[in-house]
Amino acid sequence: MFITNCKAQTTSITIENGTIEVPKDLKINQIQVLGTHNSYAKKRDSVIINFLNPMLTHAMKGFTSKLSDEEKEKYKEFHPNQMSFKEMISYSFPDFNAQLSTGLRSLAIDIVYDPVGGTFSKPAVYDALNAKGITNYKPFDSTGLGTPGFKVMHMPDIDFLSHYNTFEAALTDLKTWSNKNPTHAPIYIMIEAKDKGFPLFPNSAKVTPFTSDVYDVLDQTLVSILGRNKIITPDDVRGDYQTLNEAVLAKNWPTVEASQGKFIFLLLPGGAGLTTEGAYIKNHESLKGRVMFVKADAGEPHSGFLLLDNAIVRQNEIKDYVKQGYMVRTRSDIETYEAKVNDKTRANAAFSSGAQVISTDYYQDTNNYGTSYKVEMPNNKAAILNPLNSQE
Repeated sequence: MFITNCKAQTTSITIENGTIEVPKDLKINQIQVLGTHNSYAKKRDSVIINFLNPMLTHAMKGFTSKLSDEEKEKYKEFHPNQMSFKEMISYSFPDFNAQLSTGLRSLAIDIVYDPVGGTFSKPAVYDALNAKGITNYKPFDSTGLGTPGFKVMHMPDIDFLSHYNTFEAALTDLKTWSNKNPTHAPIYIMIEAKDKGFPLFPNSAKVTPFTSDVYDVLDQTLVSILGRNKIITPDDVRGDYQTLNEAVLAKNWPTVEASQGKFIFLLLPGGAGLTTEGAYIKNHESLKGRVMFVKADAGEPHSGFLLLDNAIVRQNEIKDYVKQGYMVRTRSDIETYEAKVNDKTRANAAFSSGAQVISTDYYQDTNNYGTSYKVEMPNNKAAILNPLNSQE
């Protein structure tokens, strides 16, 4: 399950349960993989979504109307099309085992922190539905939500159905699959730390901020469940270089061979893709001692992994950054628009950009719009040689 056609010096190594010929020095920044966005998402309850859609659509329009011109331009890059709330979340996936077994090698997980337990056990939307006399919603499974820890959901009280209520359960599933498939190509995991709620209702849950101390707990959780030996960390890439950014520009990424059976994490600190914060970097200059890479701008001491979701607007920049040595995540479709209009322009731009990690909401044969839109890796490979830098 890997593309061949490689440079002269090769070695026969086992990847993806098959012997393949790859360059001996091929590094993980020289491949491309495909994954999903909000990968934990189960099929939504139509009763809840139909109830929320007019309120959320109106609220989003109100939010954008208050942005400055500069903020609106930035927002538009990440949200290029006017979609209703219902349309924006018109996707769902099977569990992680099923996704990884089809060859996806990137997942995205949204987490909130609940230090006391029970904060998200009863989503506020249910009281709002009951107050309107609407009771034909599906039962809510709150298993695990009563205990302290990190919880997996898109939007507390609003869009919260997940294959994994707890982050620990999600990581355990990942480790189980990985241990059963020990020669898999590295799996790239996006972690978005949700630092704000959407208080649509009077009894909406209060979301705990992600401080440096909370991030310490998050790092400890990753290591305790997966094991340090299964994670590619910033320290592994930095090596003897003074900063992570210097190591990245020197292309000091580990080889694909050495990265089999491992995970690499990219932290999105919050702000809906519009802001970054220093809490994860505090007391960890250049991410020393940290487990995850963090969303950053190129050229900062801690820069290694860049998030450039709009592969059309940022096409040339992505190509330049990939050639420099950075790892880049981009999207083949944004907020379901491409599936709705059956347009692969963005998907084609994503692959041609050389971004190492490409995210889609539609890798399956069908979608909620009834179009033929589907994004898949060439020849159904789990990973392919990067079109920009694999021959370096």
